[in-house]
Amino acid sequence: MEHGSFTDETKSTFSVADEDHTLANTLRYTLNQDPRVTFCGYSIPHPSDNRVNIRVQTTGDPAREVLKDACQNLMVVCQHVRNTFDKAVLDVKLTNPVRDINIK
Repeated sequence: MEHGSFTDETKSTFSVADEDHTLANTLRYTLNQDPRVTFCGYSIPHPSDNRVNIRVQTTGDPAREVLKDACQNLMVVCQHVRNTFDKAVLDVKLTNPVRDINIK
């Protein structure tokens, strides 16, 4: 859910349900790498509430679009990590085949 101004699209707070520090901190980091972002931070209203509020302020682009771009960039990074991990696991399996275990 977006909580923003109808007159200024460059500043918005987004409330994301069923998420915690894991997503919020990675999104904050990704957003802060974007030169269009002047401020980004997040808060969790209450420890027992699975909700994250992410505040985004930009230099001129709509905050919604900048957040969407950050989510897409984060998905690309996650896919790269997954591909690299899968390749490493395959390499280990190919170089170290599983041997029969003799249990007596």
